[in-house]
Amino acid sequence: VRELVLETIRQNPEIVMEAVALLEKQQADSQAETQAEVLRSQRDLIERDPNAPVLGNPEGDVTVVEFFDYNCGYCKHALTDMDALLKSDPNVRFVLKEIPVLGPQSIEASRVSLAFRKLKPELYGDFHRKLLASRGAADEKRAMAVAAEFGVDEAALRPVMASAEIAADIAKDNEVATALGVNGTPSYVVEDQVLAGAVGIDNLEAAIANVRSCGSAT
Repeated sequence: VRELVLETIRQNPEIVMEAVALLEKQQADSQAETQAEVLRSQRDLIERDPNAPVLGNPEGDVTVVEFFDYNCGYCKHALTDMDALLKSDPNVRFVLKEIPVLGPQSIEASRVSLAFRKLKPELYGDFHRKLLASRGAADEKRAMAVAAEFGVDEAALRPVMASAEIAADIAKDNEVATALGVNGTPSYVVEDQVLAGAVGIDNLEAAIANVRSCGSAT
């Protein structure tokens, strides 16, 4: 039987490509089903977590969730997309979720960032933009320096950074990202769709317009 199968493949090598395409489709369908279930069952945690920073309009009619890392070059590029979107559309809620996936420096930066937000939530948006747009590695030292520019010093940040709540916030967002199959940054959630990568403002605006017109991002 093995020889017959091998001979069939030799004579019809396109079978292999068809099998690969079928497998990829099955995997994509399975991932889409998993994402849909997570979006249904964890909608409030994804969009309405009280510990997650919200930029734009807190009462906006469409929510965009971005998973990001302060050391992600694509996230730095996507910062201009976020600002352009919030400037052009006053009805968007923009939720930020920190998943420091790029190593210890990213974890350090996130711990400072989340501690800063708990102390100065009204300044978090400006802090976020400053740190994400900064050149070089975003680590604890750099994040501390940015926090100091907004009037929050190391002595105030340290006890908050060391709290179990900060560790829980990071772990929770990483768990949600994993459940959604998010394995890179930036990634976005718009209603019923997960958009991987720096998709650009045109695709974000199209997804938002679709949600408003039919309740689905596609």
